Amino acid sequence: MIVVEGLCVRFGEVEAVKNVSFAVPRAASLGIAGESGSGKSTVLRALSGLNDAWSGRMSIDGIRLAPRRGRDFYRRVQMVFQDPYGSLHPRQTVDRALSEPLIVHGIRDAEARVLRALSEVALPASVRFRYPHQLSGGQRQRVAIARALMTEPEVLLLDEPTSALDVSVQAEVLNVLADLQAQRGLTTVMVSHNLAVLAHLCPMIAVMQAGEIVETLSTDDLRAGRTRHPHTTELRALSAGFEEA
Repeated sequence: MIVVEGLCVRFGEVEAVKNVSFAVPRAASLGIAGESGSGKSTVLRALSGLNDAWSGRMSIDGIRLAPRRGRDFYRRVQMVFQDPYGSLHPRQTVDRALSEPLIVHGIRDAEARVLRALSEVALPASVRFRYPHQLSGGQRQRVAIARALMTEPEVLLLDEPTSALDVSVQAEVLNVLADLQAQRGLTTVMVSHNLAVLAHLCPMIAVMQAGEIVETLSTDDLRAGRTRHPHTTELRALSAGFEEA
């Protein structure tokens, strides 16, 4: 479903992403791990169309991607951002936030779609006419996920979707994402600095350092400590749930 080959992203003299390649089968999930500045979010922004200053080849469902994308692309590919406080307009109700993608893409049956999306992210219908400041951080991120679902995308890109949340709330949001991926057959790419968070959703994980993928391994190998690159071993030791005995 997703193929990335030789992706390079440069900001002035800085090469932020260096010859990154990976593939994600349809309805599968890939995690991309790395510390801050490793290039993981830059990869996601290039794939999502938010950064058009890249070179290499990328395709979705066999369709090669150009730096600038059309409306059809954004109906099929949606992104959930890190900060649930900043990704929702403070003066728009939840209903407005969820209805706006439908208006942009000319999709009808807004009432049923809004209620379905809220149900899928385990939010009661009563939050529909609330404002973001009236919701908890976890509820806000669920609204952001629901908004991404409104166009019925096939690909969901997740940029540290739980890092701004308390640990207890992180698990709830990850469970929602896992259920959605299974129910809708979504192809997902999630980036995080925390390997344990990625392992909750992704059977395969690519580890980045200094703009490069230094290792790709299965979650089973990660749990068993079968890492090959020292940076993966270091990240595993720093991630809650993967501490060395």
